[in-house]
Amino acid sequence: MADRVAPPVAKKVPTPRVHHGDVVVDDYEWMRDKEDPEVIAYLEAQNAFVEQETAHLAQLRRDIFGEIKSRVQETDMSVPTRSGRFWYFTRTTEGQQYAVSCRCPIASPDDWAPPEVTPGVALPGEEIVFDANAEARGHDFFSLGATSVSHDGDWLAYSTDVKGDERYTLRIRNLVTGELLPDTIAGIAAGATWSRDARYVFYSTVDDAWRPDTVWRHEVGSAEPDVQVFHEPDERYWVGIGTTQSEDYLVLSVGSKVTSEALVLSADDPTGEFVSVAGRTDGVDYSVEHARIAGQDWFVIVHNGERDGVKAIDFAVDLVPVGDFGARRELIPHRPGRRIEDVDCFRDYLVLSYRADALPRLAIADLRRVDGIPAPDDFVEVTFTQELRSAGLGANAEWDTPRLRIVYTSYVDPAEVFDLDVATGERTLLRRQPVLGGYDPDDYTAVREWAVAGDGTRVPVSLVFRRDLDRSAPAPMLLYGYGSYETCLDPGFSVARLSMLDRGMVMAFAHVRGGGEMGRLWYENGKTLSKKNTFTDFIDVARHLIDTGWTSPDHLVAEGGSAGGLLVGAVVNLAPELFNGVLAAVPFVDALTSILDPSLPLTVIEWDEWGDPLHDPEVYAYMKSYSPYENVAPRPYPAILAENSLHDTRVLFVEAAKWVARLQECTTSENPVLLKTEMTAGHGGVSGRYKQWEETAFELAWILQQSGAPAGRG
Repeated sequence: MADRVAPPVAKKVPTPRVHHGDVVVDDYEWMRDKEDPEVIAYLEAQNAFVEQETAHLAQLRRDIFGEIKSRVQETDMSVPTRSGRFWYFTRTTEGQQYAVSCRCPIASPDDWAPPEVTPGVALPGEEIVFDANAEARGHDFFSLGATSVSHDGDWLAYSTDVKGDERYTLRIRNLVTGELLPDTIAGIAAGATWSRDARYVFYSTVDDAWRPDTVWRHEVGSAEPDVQVFHEPDERYWVGIGTTQSEDYLVLSVGSKVTSEALVLSADDPTGEFVSVAGRTDGVDYSVEHARIAGQDWFVIVHNGERDGVKAIDFAVDLVPVGDFGARRELIPHRPGRRIEDVDCFRDYLVLSYRADALPRLAIADLRRVDGIPAPDDFVEVTFTQELRSAGLGANAEWDTPRLRIVYTSYVDPAEVFDLDVATGERTLLRRQPVLGGYDPDDYTAVREWAVAGDGTRVPVSLVFRRDLDRSAPAPMLLYGYGSYETCLDPGFSVARLSMLDRGMVMAFAHVRGGGEMGRLWYENGKTLSKKNTFTDFIDVARHLIDTGWTSPDHLVAEGGSAGGLLVGAVVNLAPELFNGVLAAVPFVDALTSILDPSLPLTVIEWDEWGDPLHDPEVYAYMKSYSPYENVAPRPYPAILAENSLHDTRVLFVEAAKWVARLQECTTSENPVLLKTEMTAGHGGVSGRYKQWEETAFELAWILQQSGAPAGRG
């Protein structure tokens, strides 16, 4: 029998940190240097400990991987989307890790019905645009940043990352001849945008803190230095570039967490000067689209600015004539509780994306039926029968499309793609996500409950489970949360989730403050000096689920990733007795240390989200009171599995490494605390669908164990 591997014991190197008169001695800060062989040896020792502690789950992992694989149609293809002279789509093939981007020619200018697709069968005139499997060959990690085809369809600009640090290399290929140009631009952000004449490609680069701060213009095939189009010196802001839906304008976006600016340039003048549409005002967040209404060109502005002295907290929509930015008028007024997120503009339609009652919604104004500027009542909601569902615009590449592509899903309904005839309301189903093995949505259900927080706030929680679940006893449960950046946990289907549900587990989603499910104030009341609401909401949801008999502490597992890792890390300090396990993926658990250091990636940008502890002693004290690493203490922690990636540039690997070292030092229970580090990956974890399924199976096996669910399916 092999010798048992002991838990690694991290050495201590006291490192003092002084801010606002407060002296902190950090014993594990030495782990920050990933080039240090001792750090790598420590991470590998932790990985060996994980292998030892989870070896007994190997068969369960194999079972779950097999279940996921058996439910997925591995040789498959997407619904084609028309753009210019071609239908574009992706193919997956059994045994291949990555999708292949393809296209085939449209039959005529009036060809708007996507060709019928058969997985594994080529369409007439089909050609490969980009084969990620070929590009990934020889690399342990591969991520595709951009695949941008020029307006004439002749050129492809694509960017790849083979390390996981989200720094991409841009290449250009002639799709007519297959020639790969010598143009190579390294170290850029993910995106790439073509000028209308296909002569130039626009891209962004980053500063020393890895903040996208500069937009460049590259002339295809030219050896001349690229032209700096825009540089943002303020470290609170990042930049990016794209186009309007009409493709008539290039849009240069500048944004912080609370303030933004949009600058536009005619697509017919790519070497011209960008012009700001509405300037930059602290606290005003806005975006811009281009619409043509009643024969006039307008910019559509979704914003949270003021009108008549009242701030549009949940956003409003204005119109401003192209060429006369001072003549601004209201299109859709602000209404509290209706959080407007976007307006997509097409030749014949304006599509309003918003959320109400913690669910995403769509409303469409048919410009063909409106005399002049549409009124708010001209936006008609797209309705669905399922209560807990998500619906949004799908891939609608063409501005003059006569139909709108809509995507629908729910917790129990696989994703559906359909074309909507706005005039008649007729919906044509184009694709339903195949789930093999006889899946029946009627075997499962989802419900919404409301937990009451300590301050009286009602917090929504969504639960998914099998209809035949035995409610006579507490069920094994996974409680998932995030609660930052106004990010919403919207209803969605998951093949992998079925492996939990079929073993009698309940999946619960806590829609805590700091997310955006209940509008902008829901977000505002879960950030900066109100951040603790995120953590106490999650705890109150857990207690609600225990008190109402859904589950018990012996059966409850918490999960969160990235900023959600901060959530579960803080919660396990505040209420460890409520959980039998905590899964923290790439967790932001050393938040105070990171946000104090402006040289680290994205720190200054993050001050709008968390506050500025470097210059504000109140923020410093507040963050120190909840930051998970700072508050680890001798207490009986539940079993904890922390996962991170060595090349992550959003949440550095050192955060989880330090946190686990302190947890292993301090916990007074016998529950194992595990650290699993991916040595060739970034923030999103491993690449390739089969590797991702293996990683999911690893996580689910551990969750099932900690929840007390049976290993076999019911």
